[in-house]
Amino acid sequence: MSFQNRTPYQEKIIKRYYENREVLSMQRLGELATDLYLAEGKKRQTLWKRAATAMKNLGVPQERIDHILASDDPTLLATLNQELK
Repeated sequence: MSFQNRTPYQEKIIKRYYENREVLSMQRLGELATDLYLAEGKKRQTLWKRAATAMKNLGVPQERIDHILASDDPTLLATLNQELK
């Protein structure tokens, strides 16, 4: 789909998404923390990669991201999510 072919409705949806991007990322981070409590094996590794991406998008310092990933503790991720709210 070309950029010129968007309807006004589609433009509004895109605009609202980018206006609420931070809130959506924080919500996703909370969901990932919950999923990590229950996940095992390869699924858990995939969820940690997604959590790292979400933390980067929220502007979390790389040192803190590395610490949380190294700990493999979803509690730290949940704590970070509470701090960001």
